[in-house]
Amino acid sequence: MDLKLNNKYALVCGSTAGIGKATAIALASEGANVTLVARNEAKLKQVVSELPNSKNHRYIVADFSNPGELQSKVSEFINEHHGFHILVNNTGGPAGGPVFSAKLEEFENAFTQHLKCNHVLAQTIVPFMKEARYGRIINIISTSVKQPLDGLGVSNTIRGAVASWSKTLANELGQYGITVNNVLPGATDTDRLAEIIKNKSAKTGHSEEESANAMKSGVPAKRFAKPEELAYAVTFLASECASYINGVNLPVDGGRTKSL
Repeated sequence: MDLKLNNKYALVCGSTAGIGKATAIALASEGANVTLVARNEAKLKQVVSELPNSKNHRYIVADFSNPGELQSKVSEFINEHHGFHILVNNTGGPAGGPVFSAKLEEFENAFTQHLKCNHVLAQTIVPFMKEARYGRIINIISTSVKQPLDGLGVSNTIRGAVASWSKTLANELGQYGITVNNVLPGATDTDRLAEIIKNKSAKTGHSEEESANAMKSGVPAKRFAKPEELAYAVTFLASECASYINGVNLPVDGGRTKSL
């Protein structure tokens, strides 16, 4: 399929590793001009150098614990360079643990890094999308919005809030040629999954390999996802081919989620 992303500008958050980096590479491979956002400038420079179809690939250094700074830096970038047709919201998940023992600041920090930052980015970028009559906002969240995951209490709570925000935004922006969708990763071979496996191993006394195999056994595909497999779904939703897909939660989980 020709995804027709030439001359499209994409902003990809959390793009120095894992799903974010794979998404940046996939979008660039389809011809998009990609701007990366993360807090580590050295890593940003490295990823920019790895992006294919070298065009106007750039980066923005910003910390998602400070929504005001993020909004200011993205606004400044737009004024100096260009707006964005595609926004991929992607931020590392909160630390695991039971919801009952979570501290209030854990909810506050996660709400800031996920929902608040998603919101200020949308507010900053959507005016250009409206003018272009083309916009794709894609949020990388979690299958927990369909089926809460044990031991991820704060994450389950915040991801659900992001999903509801996204659906509401989709209803409001659809008339302008803008779609808002969520991609729900299952267990994906990233640093975060390695950390989850390590924690499970420590709690259960099983080896990390045994803990990983136990997780894989709950997936019909019997394996973890590759970051690229999530990136392909995001790239399709970012394209013209997905113009009538709006307001959905798309699990990319090998069939693990039991709900419809």
